Amino acid sequence: MEHNTIEQEIFIDAPVQKVWEFVSAPAWWVGENGPDHITIDGNRVVAECKYGRFPVLIETTNAPSSIACRWASSYPGEEPKAGNSTLVEFSLTPENGGTQLKVTESGFAHLDAPESDQIRFFEENSEGWSMMLNVIKDRAQ
Repeated sequence: MEHNTIEQEIFIDAPVQKVWEFVSAPAWWVGENGPDHITIDGNRVVAECKYGRFPVLIETTNAPSSIACRWASSYPGEEPKAGNSTLVEFSLTPENGGTQLKVTESGFAHLDAPESDQIRFFEENSEGWSMMLNVIKDRAQ
């Protein structure tokens, strides 16, 4: 399925450490401008916004260059697990005095949903990442 992995990048005119402060904030991407409220319990974060409640599991962190999280974006309120979640990976690379930020979200083809829903989830999240990368760019510069 060609609608399995979203990859988007943006250049941010700010040092890696400053961008990392925003990228490593728990579930910063949930909601239109970030979550309205978060609860943190170890590597589990629950982000709440107008679209619902989204548990996020932080899988790996390699400060200040990468972080990977799992979430069930299309299943508000459900704990991320096989069949309902995707993996979100952020990587930060120093470039020309700023930071190249890349987001990769994968696993849409493995969601327990009809292919038409998998494609819809992929397309909705593609639009969401475009919006959220611009949000983080504005905040970090």
